[in-house]
Amino acid sequence: MMKEIEEFKQLVNEKLYYDAHETLEELWFPIRKMKNNYCLVLKGFINAAVSLELYKRNKITQSKKIYLVYLKYVTDKRINCCDHKEELKKLKVFIDIYFKTLENSHKL
Repeated sequence: MMKEIEEFKQLVNEKLYYDAHETLEELWFPIRKMKNNYCLVLKGFINAAVSLELYKRNKITQSKKIYLVYLKYVTDKRINCCDHKEELKKLKVFIDIYFKTLENSHKL
């Protein structure tokens, strides 16, 4: 899982959001029906990448809607119930800073 998180972060930094989405989807897809906290947190991070991809395509309204889905799924409470919680907390900080940077630059 650590490898996928690092790859996800690298792809986000390179603005390859669709590819970042695919990286985490490989982890999420086999467990998607479980609906446990880990599964839902992964789904949230996947939605963060989708939101960024929509933003990149200048679909701002849709991007904001999907960003709200990210916020719904990726919560501290949910992360704290997961294995790998330290890595997931760091990923949440990374994504939150990334979105805040876009917001502060009036791009989101």
